[in-house]
Amino acid sequence: MGTHVPSGNDIQPRWFVVNADGVVLGRLATRVATLLRGKDREEFAPFVDFGDHVIVLNAAKIRWTGKKLDQKVYRHYTGYPGGLKEVGARKLSETKPDQVIREAVMGMLPKNKLRKRMAARLLIYTDDRHPHEAQKPVSVGAK
Repeated sequence: MGTHVPSGNDIQPRWFVVNADGVVLGRLATRVATLLRGKDREEFAPFVDFGDHVIVLNAAKIRWTGKKLDQKVYRHYTGYPGGLKEVGARKLSETKPDQVIREAVMGMLPKNKLRKRMAARLLIYTDDRHPHEAQKPVSVGAK
């Protein structure tokens, strides 16, 4: 008797909704990354993309702990000489709160060919409305 390896035909993608209102950023990102990878499934395999979609609501209402809001800095390189750009966590969370959550989740996804496809199924909204009611998403707690 061999080990069952899930294939593309066996997998049914699921939709989840996570409410980020008052949830600490790291705990939210851990829960979302776990759902995107499919680690909560009993047929989990690290080399299989399960196709689950995650909708994050109330991205502007996440909670920061300690002094991270004032001290954390997000950096990216443009590719040009002198092109290292820096922005503080407070400014980024006020202007693009969805980007803060996306950066945290991307850091928790595996650094391989599946990462881009998993990240494409992460949908983040700053308020409590989303246009995906037809998919009948299941509400999941972030804690």
